[in-house]
Amino acid sequence: MHIRRVIIVAMRLLVVGGGTAGIAAALQARELGVQVTLLEADEVGGTTLNRGPAPVRTLARAARLARDWSSWAGFGLRGPAPVPDLPAVLARSAEVARYAREAKQLASYLCDYGVDLEEHAGQVAFTDPYTLHDDHGRTWTADRIILAVGGRAGPLPVPGAELAITYNDIPSLTGLPSDAAVVGGADTGCQIASILSDFGVKVTVFEAGASLITTADPAVSAGLTQAFRDQGIAVRTQAWVTGLERRGSRVAVTYTTKSAENGVSAGGRVEGGAQDSAAFDAVFAAIGWPANIAGLALEKAGVQATRTAIPADPHLRTNVPHIFAAGDVNGHAKLVQFARAEGRIAARNAISGPHDQVSYRVVPSGSFTDPEYGQVGLTEPDAARGHDIVTATADYHHLLRPVADGRPHGFCKLIADRADHTILGGHVLGEYSAEIIQVIATAMIANLTVEQVAAIPFSFPTFTEAVGMAAQMICRELGVGQFPQVWSTLGPEH
Repeated sequence: MHIRRVIIVAMRLLVVGGGTAGIAAALQARELGVQVTLLEADEVGGTTLNRGPAPVRTLARAARLARDWSSWAGFGLRGPAPVPDLPAVLARSAEVARYAREAKQLASYLCDYGVDLEEHAGQVAFTDPYTLHDDHGRTWTADRIILAVGGRAGPLPVPGAELAITYNDIPSLTGLPSDAAVVGGADTGCQIASILSDFGVKVTVFEAGASLITTADPAVSAGLTQAFRDQGIAVRTQAWVTGLERRGSRVAVTYTTKSAENGVSAGGRVEGGAQDSAAFDAVFAAIGWPANIAGLALEKAGVQATRTAIPADPHLRTNVPHIFAAGDVNGHAKLVQFARAEGRIAARNAISGPHDQVSYRVVPSGSFTDPEYGQVGLTEPDAARGHDIVTATADYHHLLRPVADGRPHGFCKLIADRADHTILGGHVLGEYSAEIIQVIATAMIANLTVEQVAAIPFSFPTFTEAVGMAAQMICRELGVGQFPQVWSTLGPEH
């Protein structure tokens, strides 16, 4: 395919980073008729295709298949437990990543679209506000620059940190550890813990905060914690890891546990807590995803940055007006769908002026954990601070499909504004949560009222019925819509 674009704007745009945000920015700029150069340090596709959602979702699928064996007996099935072959599992993961890249033919597509693509450029750095160079002496100059270099797994800030492995090291594993520690109980840490556990690894999660997934609704956090513990995952919250050290072939984790008698310092560390240690075959660090800005020499361009991100205004401009930041590098949403949207908007604003903004009101996200969880909008505590709210939770054991599938543990929770009946947030725990949350997000984008959602005839029997059930429960409390209480919303006591 050979696509031609007529140059209609006398401007040169340089995009640094060939992940989701960078690709979207380059294509949008070409659509607007601008000359574009896209620099990618390694292979186009970024974390999304090469190391992130595509391969990790494949690992999660393999782990889920291994887990499902435990439910066979309940369905009258007999057979030996599957034995994970880690090299084969990782090979399948790599195959999916290759398929995603080759099916999209990203490099060829970008070049055919008229993008000047420079793959395997290695580290590039600013020499002045309009120019970047690489280690081979090549330079690129542009009128506008979009930084879309993404992020990376953050290192543990403790002695012995080099003994830990991260999300990016999983493809290099040659075998499964018998036991493992995961330091960090946010999205990535919980996904790693869940995958390892489903493969038969004894897992301990260390989280410095008071709960897992501190950004999630408390009901989801509590439900996931209980589910993990029921599966045999040890969850240690308010546990601050202070160091790692080699102990024979194992790695010892030293940590301090907060209790009612000790506090937390201004830096977040536990003061006066009980100290302990435990040894593991492997330790995974999952404590954050800082911007990948080391080596960019931002100071030579005058671009201000924090330790973890390049701040950008609502139009995605940095403090230097002709330099923009899109995707994980600006720290806003750190989700593929928003990296894509930010890339497009950054390109439009760079070319036509700062007119467009990204809306973060509705940010659906989902996990690859077991059980899955999904969320969109405000949590209950956040919603309660600015609204008079009404909530309802539809439990999966009241639905036919979860019971029939042998997965009745989960729920769908909706939060609505009592005054105008709009949906403020949705939170789902259980099977297909990452899919179900899209329905709630769509309703929020469309500004549907809770009674309009309650009237949607969801297909039967499905997990998504829980959305309609929760909406009807809210309507009954609000006294709108005249929805009768059906058998599926009655508790066991009825």
